[in-house]
Amino acid sequence: MKERLREAQGEQAFDGVDQTTGAVGEAMSGQVAEKARLADKFRRSRFARNFKRNWTYLLFLIPAVVVTFIFAYIPIYGILIAFQDYMPGDSILNGYWIGFQNFEEFFGNYVFWDLMINTFLLCILGFIIGFPLPIIVALMLNSTKNKKLSKFLQTLFNGPHFISLVVLVGMLYLFFGRYGLVNNIIESVGGERYSFFLESEAFRPMYILSSNWQDFGWSSIVYLAALSGVDQSQHEAATIDGASRFQRVLHVDFPAIAPIVSVMLIMSIGGLMGVGYEKVLLMQTDGNLVTSEIIATYVYKQGIQNLRQGYATAVGLFNSVINLVLLIIANTVSKRFSENSLF
Repeated sequence: MKERLREAQGEQAFDGVDQTTGAVGEAMSGQVAEKARLADKFRRSRFARNFKRNWTYLLFLIPAVVVTFIFAYIPIYGILIAFQDYMPGDSILNGYWIGFQNFEEFFGNYVFWDLMINTFLLCILGFIIGFPLPIIVALMLNSTKNKKLSKFLQTLFNGPHFISLVVLVGMLYLFFGRYGLVNNIIESVGGERYSFFLESEAFRPMYILSSNWQDFGWSSIVYLAALSGVDQSQHEAATIDGASRFQRVLHVDFPAIAPIVSVMLIMSIGGLMGVGYEKVLLMQTDGNLVTSEIIATYVYKQGIQNLRQGYATAVGLFNSVINLVLLIIANTVSKRFSENSLF
């Protein structure tokens, strides 16, 4: 009897513990649910407050969002023709699918490596010269004591950006054409006229230098805007410590724009293979075709002139994938070795 009584008392004790544990668990789960509900309510109320406070600014974003959606996102479905034997007038959604045949044709084409090398050299040489140049110009203009001279130089450097590509190439022909100013000077001093537009080795220097001349001033605006936020007390403290102007630029100004430089570097690497076809096509001749034929001009000729839209789309998609891979690599490296990244 005693043993049965002890067993009954033990079972009742265990039942009491189970009931107590269950009640505590229910209470804790209820508290967690209540906290989650309050947090969600707070987030919604904060979003509503921010939207109510900034709705006028968000209203200005609507045109940009609409334009981006129409011209950047809706046409994405057009990449389907890269996997089709597409002809103008065919239905994109119901076309004749050929898989990766367009890509295989491009990879097996004898011009594949020539296009890759020409595009890469044109882009990488332009990047090596064109990326640091706006930074140097911005640091130089910001450190100039004469502010009127600084504003005049900034206006002078920004001017070429507003020259259209057609006018720019026309200027190049006036200066470097066979009967242009440079050749006239060369002939006047006893030299022979040089066909800059007919010699393949002259194409890259003309293209890269003219592009950098046109864009370096405009690109420096971003860095000048960042430099305008530098605390002048840091310069005053550095001057008191005996720092020279170059040392102040190196240790005060450049660290201030370092995050912007990192972001611009990532974006530049992401678009490294994205050189446009317009200027190259305007400067292209039969004589410099060996170095001037790049992926962009090849896509234009195949898609517009030869009416091979499917093949041209496949080549353009391949180029875009390369840019995407470069962007991800640059962003990953920047995130690993610094605190600055795009995503």
